[in-house]
Amino acid sequence: MDVVTLSRIQFALTSGFHYIYPPLSIGLGLMLVIFEGIYLKTKNPLYKQITKFWVNIFALTFALGVATGLVQLFGFGTNWAQYSRFVGDVFGSALGAEGVFAFFLEAGFLGVMLFGWERVGPKMHYASTICVSLGAHFSAIWIVVANSWMQTPAGFKIVGEGVKTKAVVTDFWAMVFNPSSVERLTHVILGCWLSGIFLVLSITAYYYLKKQHLEFARPAMKIALWAAAIVLILQLLSGDDTARGVAFNQPSKLAAMEGVYQTEKATPMTVFGWVDTEHQTVKGLKIPGLLSFFVHRDFETPVVGFDQIPVNERPPIPVVFQAYHLMIMMWGLMVVVTIAALYLWKKKKLEKTKWVLWALIISVLFPQIANQVGWMTAEIGRQPWVVWKLMRTVHGVSPSVSAHQVMMSITMFIIIYSLLLFLFLFLLDRKIKHGPKTDETVYSNVLQKINEENT
Repeated sequence: MDVVTLSRIQFALTSGFHYIYPPLSIGLGLMLVIFEGIYLKTKNPLYKQITKFWVNIFALTFALGVATGLVQLFGFGTNWAQYSRFVGDVFGSALGAEGVFAFFLEAGFLGVMLFGWERVGPKMHYASTICVSLGAHFSAIWIVVANSWMQTPAGFKIVGEGVKTKAVVTDFWAMVFNPSSVERLTHVILGCWLSGIFLVLSITAYYYLKKQHLEFARPAMKIALWAAAIVLILQLLSGDDTARGVAFNQPSKLAAMEGVYQTEKATPMTVFGWVDTEHQTVKGLKIPGLLSFFVHRDFETPVVGFDQIPVNERPPIPVVFQAYHLMIMMWGLMVVVTIAALYLWKKKKLEKTKWVLWALIISVLFPQIANQVGWMTAEIGRQPWVVWKLMRTVHGVSPSVSAHQVMMSITMFIIIYSLLLFLFLFLLDRKIKHGPKTDETVYSNVLQKINEENT
């Protein structure tokens, strides 16, 4: 393979592995704010212990996220020097803002959140939890702003010639609020929240299945289920808004997402299927006019197809199509599991329904898969552009890096990241099996109440 393809594989590997952890941190940050807020409101020590347990899980995901995120910065310089030179002024301002708004908050308050339970007052500790959660969210904000600028550039001018050509920010806020940043940020944040929420659901379902720590699992499960229901509805609305933005800003990406080869009235939406590149069509279950309705809010207006897009500006259609539909499938599975669990919860049968508990345990993978293939859709769908209509991916690589060097680094990353993933899963498993610290004196009434309800 050539150096461009290998560099893309390397960046996809490091980005994909890194993106396991920030969504968990952001989602768990939201749950920590909710759990500790309930403790502060009710003074119920049960919620303090719940918060302490999830703080330990948060710390593990946060540490892995920071460690793997540093690799991304080096990757820009080593493999994508031409691209880094072109976007340096834009990314410098966005990532500099990330350092000010995100890292300072996290670094300043993380120690208080982790170790300050008995050293500061409850309100001060809750404030530190909020600040750490905000810091994680701010980090996502500026990363998505920078990436959205690559999708829909705004607030800049081009200076220089040849290899010295670069984009310079002329309007910082136009760069920040570029045409796709707000809708994409909303979609990403909601996806992160789902990652944290379904981790809570998975672990609490495991405790239900093992009949362990039920005094902790029950309230956490209830809160997480309702949070999942709300966020899944918001994600549906956000997904519609994001897809419409793609249709108007990046028509070739939407055409790949939906497999639209021909521009036609009453453009159908493919519910599921596969791309036949030889005959330039998509085979599968289609609903006539539905894509036209979602994009234009009427059933007749045509959606731009690949017959209006030059061949050299088309992304890899089968990959984008399947990644997009897999993301939607994961959302559907999360909805089904959540509805089933909520129904059984209200019927007080959830603890005894093993297949739903197993589904909840497995469901931790659903938002993770959705997040990964969602980014695949966004990034592969942008091809062949690394910056939309301004720089092609092939022009962004470092000229001095050889294919052999990149291949060696990919091998190294696979080995190191495999070890890190094993370490993460090992430590997470230990924390889950150890469970939260219990105080039988404090929680005897809670245990008695749970036993009474179960009988």
